[in-house]
Amino acid sequence: MFETFGFQSLTAPQAAVFAALAIGLVFGILAERTAFCFRRALVGADRRQARGIWFMALAVAVIGTQAAVARGWIGFADHRFLTNDLPWLAIVLGGLAFGAGMVLTRGCISRLTVLGAGGNLRALSVLILVAIAAHATLKGVLSPIRVALEGVTLPLGDAATLAALPGGALVWSAVIAFAALAIALRSGNRWSLLGLAALLGALVPLAWVTTGFVLYDDFDPIAKQALSFTAPFADSLFFTIASSAISANFGVGLIGGTFVGAFIAALVFRSFAWQSFSAPRETGRYALGAVLMGSGGVLAGGCTIGAGLSGLPTLSVAALLALVMIAAGALATHRFVSETASGSTAPSARRQAQPAE
Repeated sequence: MFETFGFQSLTAPQAAVFAALAIGLVFGILAERTAFCFRRALVGADRRQARGIWFMALAVAVIGTQAAVARGWIGFADHRFLTNDLPWLAIVLGGLAFGAGMVLTRGCISRLTVLGAGGNLRALSVLILVAIAAHATLKGVLSPIRVALEGVTLPLGDAATLAALPGGALVWSAVIAFAALAIALRSGNRWSLLGLAALLGALVPLAWVTTGFVLYDDFDPIAKQALSFTAPFADSLFFTIASSAISANFGVGLIGGTFVGAFIAALVFRSFAWQSFSAPRETGRYALGAVLMGSGGVLAGGCTIGAGLSGLPTLSVAALLALVMIAAGALATHRFVSETASGSTAPSARRQAQPAE
């Protein structure tokens, strides 16, 4: 399909980088303007409004992705989200770790990317550690643990997708989309804000179609993928320090585009502000959260964007389990942190309560 679109000077992998840059640019702008974050949707002070933004994006992502599947443009039968053997232990532990990490760092990876582009040095520090931990879990010293955990599986067969349940893909897509829309429409957000969230959600099927249909090339294949931030940060870190030996890919382009888009939005709307750590204890908390998110995101098969916003529209049981575990880890950690802070009168505890967002 790639050749039929008339690309002459670029290979499919090269075109994927430029496509990701464009998608990331738009994502960065929209995420900065909507303060898009799954953690905020769960435990933020404005959780009702934040939840509306997140679920509006999810509704559009589900509708758009399944519409593309129905048209025959893309399919997920051979995708890792729909593997017949569910690595349930890795997903459960990874999801819980990621959820705990995003509470400790006060932001999911995508939100920290936007904050970092807006001058938040805490976020930038966390993202570097996330990238290192993710790479260590994928290919480094933590990879034996990952392999062992992924070896504990549950054979699902066709039940790896919700589409195999009674009603099929149409019914389950409608259930998810209408439930998400109901949450969004009852959130009290302005229509303009929900519109921006809808545009953000539309980037998910756009990415799936771009990598799985427009840039499909039998002779120079690229991975079918959408928005994701855990593994792409690991790729981006090593591309940055070894670009002469490592080629950029879709994930690297997505991270770069998101930074640029969020930076532009922060400058244009005057939200750019330098921020840093206020105490050593706070630094330790963020560092721990970064390691949990980096390793947990790899084990879970994705972050709140990769497994949630992009994975759930594929109707993957693995993606659904990952998102549920992330939410459970976040809620449990938030409760623990809140109880610990309320039971202490130390000044450091009060400083920790200051949000990073």
